[in-house]
Amino acid sequence: MYTDLLRDEQLLAFLLECDRDLAKEAGKKGCPRCGGKLHRGDFRRKLRGGRPETEPEQAIRFSFCCSTDGCRARRTPPSLRFLGRRVYAAAVVILTQVLRCGASPARVTELEQLVGVSARTLRRWRRWWQSIFAASRFWKAARSRLRSPVSASGLPHDLLDCFAGDARSRLIDLLRFLSPITGGSPAAELAP
Repeated sequence: MYTDLLRDEQLLAFLLECDRDLAKEAGKKGCPRCGGKLHRGDFRRKLRGGRPETEPEQAIRFSFCCSTDGCRARRTPPSLRFLGRRVYAAAVVILTQVLRCGASPARVTELEQLVGVSARTLRRWRRWWQSIFAASRFWKAARSRLRSPVSASGLPHDLLDCFAGDARSRLIDLLRFLSPITGGSPAAELAP
């Protein structure tokens, strides 16, 4: 079920459309520093785990730059495709951890072949979910909005289960839930 989502091109296209909408909204707001007009300042990401070869725009991170001379502040809108500065697609960072639960060497090998992620990277992501993310200001505030409690050791699997619907709907809802930490300055959002 979740492995199918990692290959779902319609899901990737939908997430791209969501990001276009988020970028459009961010562009209308103006510069966060001086209120000046924003110009597109998109940049290419070295996206892994997705399928940028089917849609070249999948690897583009939508962003803006202030047009006011001397300001040049950047505004990077939230994203459902990218999880902060990680090079792997956000869905990959979530779903590989969900699929990794009770990981056997065979399961880790399967994930390596499916999305090209190493066992070492999977361990690093696990530590991120259970320590950095779990201790963040964002998580401390956001977890109160959930209908059932989620412990750090259950992240992200138990967090995904907090959302209703089929696997695809739950993943999209989780990506929306996490979107505040994907743009702008995620370091501030993830500070303890």
